[in-house]
Amino acid sequence: MGTHLSSMKSVVIAYWLVPAEPERSFFQRAINDLAQRYCAPVFEPHLTIHVGSNCTDIAEKALINAACHCKPITLKTLQVDHSSEFIKTLYVRFDMTTQLQQLNQTIRIATQDSSDYRVNPHLSLLYKRISNDERRLLARSIEVPFSDVKFDSLKAIRCISPTQSHVDVDAWCAVAENSLGSIRT
Repeated sequence: MGTHLSSMKSVVIAYWLVPAEPERSFFQRAINDLAQRYCAPVFEPHLTIHVGSNCTDIAEKALINAACHCKPITLKTLQVDHSSEFIKTLYVRFDMTTQLQQLNQTIRIATQDSSDYRVNPHLSLLYKRISNDERRLLARSIEVPFSDVKFDSLKAIRCISPTQSHVDVDAWCAVAENSLGSIRT
């Protein structure tokens, strides 16, 4: 009875690349400003590498393994774009690289995860349902002052999938973190 509701959403672990400074601070200020203007959730700037099953032990091992085998990643900034999808309301698109694909594969193998998640390199700036016209104007108004963005750490975040509301974002919980190119746990 009621089980069909719980099957619509699930708890997963999302694996994030987190930008280095000064890019990190720039993106965090943009996210904070937009969240305040649109009464939207505040979240940490990130690029999702993989989304898989909810297993903290595996997530920690996957991050240690990936951090050991991957140096910081620099991605070319393409453009600020928008969509009607809640978690991609307004976002910065990045160029796909072999290093990014290899990191996704490393995490997928380490988590023994067969999910069909495909990397779509972007960093969201706003999670909010707003009109297409408003999204388009916002996308045109934002200037990213970096042609390349360096990402230097990985995080594993327990979250609701699909993330569709402010409440879902507020429930996110970091379960592991590692710097790229390190074996720090």
